[in-house]
Amino acid sequence: MTSIVNIIIALLMFSFLVAFHEFGHFAVAKLSGIKVNKFAIGMGPVIFKFTRGETEYSLRLLPVGGFCAMEGEDDTSEDARAFRNKPVRFRIATVLAGPVMNLILGFLIAVVTAGFLTEVIPTTTVREFLSGSSSQATGLQAGDEIISMDGMHIFTTSDISYKFSNSKDGVFDLVVKRNGVKTELKNVKFYREYYYYIEEATDEIPYEHYVKFDTKEEYTGDRELKKAEENADFKVYRVENKNFFNVVSYGFRDTLSTARLIWISFIDLVRGQYGLNDLSGPVGIVSAIGTVRAYGIESLMSLIMMISVNLGIFNLLPLPALDGGRLVFLIIEGIRRKPVPAEKEGMVHFIGIACLMLLMVVITIGDISKIFNK
Repeated sequence: MTSIVNIIIALLMFSFLVAFHEFGHFAVAKLSGIKVNKFAIGMGPVIFKFTRGETEYSLRLLPVGGFCAMEGEDDTSEDARAFRNKPVRFRIATVLAGPVMNLILGFLIAVVTAGFLTEVIPTTTVREFLSGSSSQATGLQAGDEIISMDGMHIFTTSDISYKFSNSKDGVFDLVVKRNGVKTELKNVKFYREYYYYIEEATDEIPYEHYVKFDTKEEYTGDRELKKAEENADFKVYRVENKNFFNVVSYGFRDTLSTARLIWISFIDLVRGQYGLNDLSGPVGIVSAIGTVRAYGIESLMSLIMMISVNLGIFNLLPLPALDGGRLVFLIIEGIRRKPVPAEKEGMVHFIGIACLMLLMVVITIGDISKIFNK
């Protein structure tokens, strides 16, 4: 039953995110005077449809996205309002509108999550140090606001966690704001030892979790404690008195942080630091939904925000069949003052779709194998 619920959530989520994306194309196309032939929510057989003006609107059986079909988008058309007959600036705006809408949606979800679903908003200002903290001994002080780590600007605590997870030694050059003044700190080491045991899921905490202790003496039970190390050796201040401005500010910074980390991940993938086995498709996301649901609605909304931002950035990549690939052709047309023949551009996008579908099959097989190998 739980798996079915996860699948339903995933289908609804993808449909909503893709429909929002396609609505961006639709809205800007209409504003640009481009003729839109069809706008559909879902794919496959039509459940019901109606026509208003020149556009057919439909709801389709399979909740796996949607589409916005514009006149002359992939072929030649004599209609003056066809996509390819409109000025390049209008077409660029129409192509960009889909990914931008996903980025806007991600921001709105981040704001709603921070405003209504979280009790407090985390800052990047050090409140106190944990027992055995190395960062305090190597220059960091309570009250320091962490501005950057090794040259990377810090928007949220997620950025700090990212730097920790990708560090070999936990040593960083920092820029902090101390007493209102930016201060450089060299070779700050983040490190501490702690002890823990793993607690099974309970009614109060419905997922397996760590119970940590700074020293063995703190624990008075009879379970065997394990020793571990971590870079997070301090706690940050949290904003409890939320208002419109700090909620919107955090939502904006959270979206920027997510977008940058996704972009960095794409770059790392191209560099070979990640392989196909590290990628996840729909099956992997269904599994992830099952995991984050146990942590509550806040974690689920954060996952949806990340996927929406991911869709926006992914579609901006200059690859055939993606919005970024179409944008490349439009930029070339703007420079040459002459469009690439429709049949040639269409062939490039067709090949791109075929390659993306093949990649999706490979990723899905990998997702399924991960499930059976657990």
